[in-house]
Amino acid sequence: MAFTEADILWEDNHLLAVNKHAGQLVQVDTTGDSSLEDEVKAFLKKRESKPGNVFLGVTHRIDRPVSGVVLFAKTSKALTRINEMFREGTVKKTYWAIVKNKPEEESATLEHYLVRDTAKNRTMALTKPRADAKVASLSYTILARSVNYFLLEIDLHTGRHHQIRAQLAKIGCPIKGDLKYGFARSNPDGGICLHSREISIEHPVKNELVVIVAPTPKDVLWIDFVNSLGGKSNKR
Repeated sequence: MAFTEADILWEDNHLLAVNKHAGQLVQVDTTGDSSLEDEVKAFLKKRESKPGNVFLGVTHRIDRPVSGVVLFAKTSKALTRINEMFREGTVKKTYWAIVKNKPEEESATLEHYLVRDTAKNRTMALTKPRADAKVASLSYTILARSVNYFLLEIDLHTGRHHQIRAQLAKIGCPIKGDLKYGFARSNPDGGICLHSREISIEHPVKNELVVIVAPTPKDVLWIDFVNSLGGKSNKR
C-alpha cells in the first residue's frame, strides 16, 4: 500500500511522522522496490511545489513487515539532533505485538544476547553472553487477551536488529504471522502483527515533548483488541 496524505500523523517545519503500512520499505534496499522515504519526498515536492530536491532525513527504521510510526526529519539540523537522541537512548519507543502463546508472566523485563546472521537476515537470541553478541533488553505487559491471542505492549530499552521478534520467539511467543521467527503461518497481507505504536521525543528545536501515536492496522483482530481496551482508544 502506497503512502498517502492520510498517513501523516504529525508534522511541523522540522519533523514529519507517518503511519507506515506493513509491507512498506522505509528505505530502498536490494529489491529495488519503492520506499516510504521516496514516496514521502515525492509527496512533499508536489505539495510544496518545490523545483529542486526535498530534504528528508530518515531518523530510524522499522522492519518491512512491521507497521506504525516512522519519524522523518525535514531539516538537517533536526536530523543531527535526533540522531544524537537515538544514540543516547532518550527516544522512547513503544510497540504493540499480537502473540498466540501466553508469556509466563503478565509483565516482565527480558534480557538476551543477540547474534545477527546477515546472510539469512535473522537474529538469534541467546540466554548467555558470547563474544559476537550484543545485549538486548525490553519490557512487556499483557494489555489484553482474546480467545486465541494476547496483545502485548513493549517498551524497548535497546534498539537491535529484529530485537522484539527474536526475544519474543525465544520465550516461546512468536509474533502472529512471523514465519521467520517460528509462527506457524503467514498473515494474508504478508505483514506481521507488530506495530510501532508510539514515539515520545523531545522536539529537536522547540525543546518540548512530542508524543506521536499510530492507529493500529484496520483488520478484525487489531480492531477487536483496541475495542477490548475500552477507554484506551485507537487514537489514545
